Amino acid sequence: MSNLTKMQFPEGYQCQYKETVMRLANMIGRKKEGVQPGGEGSYQWDDPEYVCLEAGITDEMAEVGLCLGSFQKKTAAQVAEMMGKPEEYCREVLMDLAVYGACKVGTLNGEDVFWTETWIPGHMEMIVNNPNNIKKYPIVAYAMEAYGRVRGGGSVGSFPVGVGLMRVIPIESAIDGDSRKADYEEISKYVEENTVFCVSDCSCRTDREVMGEGCGHLKEDMCIQMGTAAEYYIRTGRARQITKEEVYEILKRAEENGLMHEIPNIDGSGKTHAICNCCGCGCLSMRTATMFKNVDMIRSNYVAKVDAKKCTACGQCVENCPVNALRLGQKLCSSEPVVEDITTTVTPRDEEWPEEKWTPEYRTSRENVVDSGTSPCKTNCPAHIGIQGYIKLASQGKYQEALDLIRKENPLPAVCGRICNRRCEQACTRGQIDQAVAIDDIKKFIAQQELDPQKRVIPKKRHDYHDKKIAIVGSGPAGLSCAYFLALDGYTITVFEKEECLGGMLTLGIPSFRLEKDVVDAEIEIIRGMGVEFRTGVEVGKDITLDQLRAEGYDAFYVAIGAQGGRKLGVEGEEAEGIYSGIEFLRGINAGNRPSLRGKTIVIGGGNVAIDVARSAVRCDSGEVSMYCLESRDIMPASEEEILEAQEEGVRLNNGWGPKRILTENGRVKAVEFKKCLSVFDEQHRFSPKYDEDDCVVVEADQVIVTIGQSIQWGGLLEGADVEFNRNMTVIADAFTYQSGQADIFVGGDCYSGPKFAIDAIAAGKQGAISIHRFVHPGQSLVLGRDRRIYRELNKDAVLVDDYDHTPRQKPDTIKEASSDRFHDNRGILDEQQIQKETARCLGCGVTKVDEYMCVGCGQCTTKCKFDAIHLERKYDAEGVEFTQMPPVVFRHVMKRKEKIARKKEEQLAQKEER
Repeated sequence: MSNLTKMQFPEGYQCQYKETVMRLANMIGRKKEGVQPGGEGSYQWDDPEYVCLEAGITDEMAEVGLCLGSFQKKTAAQVAEMMGKPEEYCREVLMDLAVYGACKVGTLNGEDVFWTETWIPGHMEMIVNNPNNIKKYPIVAYAMEAYGRVRGGGSVGSFPVGVGLMRVIPIESAIDGDSRKADYEEISKYVEENTVFCVSDCSCRTDREVMGEGCGHLKEDMCIQMGTAAEYYIRTGRARQITKEEVYEILKRAEENGLMHEIPNIDGSGKTHAICNCCGCGCLSMRTATMFKNVDMIRSNYVAKVDAKKCTACGQCVENCPVNALRLGQKLCSSEPVVEDITTTVTPRDEEWPEEKWTPEYRTSRENVVDSGTSPCKTNCPAHIGIQGYIKLASQGKYQEALDLIRKENPLPAVCGRICNRRCEQACTRGQIDQAVAIDDIKKFIAQQELDPQKRVIPKKRHDYHDKKIAIVGSGPAGLSCAYFLALDGYTITVFEKEECLGGMLTLGIPSFRLEKDVVDAEIEIIRGMGVEFRTGVEVGKDITLDQLRAEGYDAFYVAIGAQGGRKLGVEGEEAEGIYSGIEFLRGINAGNRPSLRGKTIVIGGGNVAIDVARSAVRCDSGEVSMYCLESRDIMPASEEEILEAQEEGVRLNNGWGPKRILTENGRVKAVEFKKCLSVFDEQHRFSPKYDEDDCVVVEADQVIVTIGQSIQWGGLLEGADVEFNRNMTVIADAFTYQSGQADIFVGGDCYSGPKFAIDAIAAGKQGAISIHRFVHPGQSLVLGRDRRIYRELNKDAVLVDDYDHTPRQKPDTIKEASSDRFHDNRGILDEQQIQKETARCLGCGVTKVDEYMCVGCGQCTTKCKFDAIHLERKYDAEGVEFTQMPPVVFRHVMKRKEKIARKKEEQLAQKEER
């Protein structure tokens, strides 16, 4: 027996052998009467059914419970008569059993009656849903988790559609227009037929939390009970009573947050006593589909269908699908085979389903893209923004919706519209034909509305976790992104910034002719409007320590201080007067201290910061600005566009030279001697420059600005913390979760990755927020049920495009009435007519594909689509039956399945013999 098919016990736990309790377990499980406890035909002592009772029930309690029978409602007086014991004693024990969850209590004709039901849905949830049980007997959570895993393999393929113990009910808005729907498929029917409601913690998520395997979907206020079930839950302290209006609010909030609905399916067609709001990564019922591929046991009558013409592969449906039944694929024709249909064809319907076919790793193996790939723009964007989607929304004039879609991944779209390095455009399929779509210019246009305070929209909060305090150190793009996504969930956020201004290197490290500071301020104001507190002029590690912040109640820290220092050349003469750090040079300019440069300026370095420095030097009246870098022109790290802009402004570019020494006179720089660089990287592409020491030039200079990299200035921030560093002083942390060696410290941005681009930091900030959300809530795993967001692009070389809009790429005009200040950004923005033309140039590379077998028909995908591109269609016509009527239905289905399996084996054997 493998570990998958037996219960896992916490280390050191020992079950007690209680024979009467085992008999009670056998009775609830409908084992044959009279079997020896623990013997043949009985549950075993380490089976979850026994363990969940043994934890909190004595043999004396079990003796009373045995008088109830299964689904037989009895009064305390009847039990007392059967046992020959006082009625008050029996009533007290029965109530103890009911409070524990080993039986139910309700009223019939004015009298309390008690009865037992099924394990799931039934006693196991009831036992776990009692908070006192979890505190006293956490083993019951392990037992409930084990039940479906241990018994699940035996049920694979046995239940026809509609007859499982639990069943998915579509989100009602997804089937509103379907004339074929039945009333039992409408969730409102179940709500309207009841008058008593309560809400409790989710038992599945409670199990996961106790075991330290939570998926980040929290347990509170999730499961709704109705009617007599609600009366039982309220009476036994498992839940709080709510109104019908609150029921609908909970259902709506669940749908908005990517959850689906399931109901216990044992009360008969059109009847149920509860509504569960489930996620595919935590729900034990959904594990039936995801781990065992036993989808028929829980599916609704519906499956998702995609209208490929309308689909933009934005990814919202894919990322919110609870069972990973949707993947992004390719819409364009190709000269090579591509994945067209992802529907699972090998299924338990006509195949035997041994353990080798199970997927126990389903909580970490989620896939978003088919093997042949999808849109290159979404793939290559570090934040994986739904670019194709917001371009389509912009083409329809739905600018706010387009902005909302961008903000799902990037809370600084106006900033990125001006400074992003445009990896999406570099990968754009349209670039294979003529020029890439002007994606960044489109984003810039969409985000422009945020600059107007009257048009700004403060995002709605998804949750209220204000009781958790998070400190973010650094207000650059990573810190701001982390703050934004945590604020969406209602956390109490404080951002500490050692400078007097916010924005980090966005404000102090990028010149205004590329990024005006009012753009940064506008996007920060949105984050401030979400409730984030900013404290400037506070250096953590100097003015206040992490330990002091912990004492103030901060639960976690996100460290994103950037790489705010420069690097030295390490050559003779470097300390001479007239030698400047490029980072400090830009910082001074952005702080309003613009130097007046005279004569010849040499800028050493070949990256984007060096370009910014050179262009800034031109604006500071330097008579001549020359750049020298190790790299040849074709491998310069600076972007092509910025290199050309620098050259247009008069910057002279000198490739393949490295500084040998600084020549000085009276302590001031006079010239720089450069040596020829033969190669920059070794065979493993590691930085290892090789020079010709005999090939040198001497270049006169009045000032030299060194921009060869950035350093991280930690100060006392992490003193005493259990944090390790790499050789370049970046923090060593988990590459997926960003958790450092000290559990409550997470890192992101340049202080983790080294100098990169703003969009990289923004993407890291969101992932940091996800990790912190999981960390601050007990029992949540940082990785289980988490999307690793692995994307792959389609093969552009194989794409066949016969028909496309031939409009050339649109370019914004330079602002003619720009300020006389040469540091003003005079780059214009596309107008609305240009937006219509440019968005029409998008080829619409990607599309969503549906695995119709794995789709459970929950409808969550339809609520996330802004393009009316995905709908539910009724494929089955099945309804539930009462629990006591299930055995014959299941038996007939099992017989038919056996026939199918035998027939398929015969056909396969015949085909093999023919070959």
